[in-house]
Amino acid sequence: METKTEQLEDRFLKLREVMAMCRLSRSSIYGAIRKGQFPAQIKLSERSSAWIRSEVAAWSDARIDAARGARENKLLVKETRQAGA
Repeated sequence: METKTEQLEDRFLKLREVMAMCRLSRSSIYGAIRKGQFPAQIKLSERSSAWIRSEVAAWSDARIDAARGARENKLLVKETRQAGA
């Protein structure tokens, strides 16, 4: 039996929800999609599109991991320099 969290993972998000979740503007989202840097929306009908929540969440997690990794690398370099000085 799926938990409520697991059920929410594959829920559809409309553009306003994606913008709120990622804190990005409409043009930034569509620009990143064109560059292959953001998950593309899927067509629900002829005039309706949505994003899959789990894909947007994975993108967000990757951005956080990349930022934390970069920050941790800078701290490591700084600590190494201080230790060598």
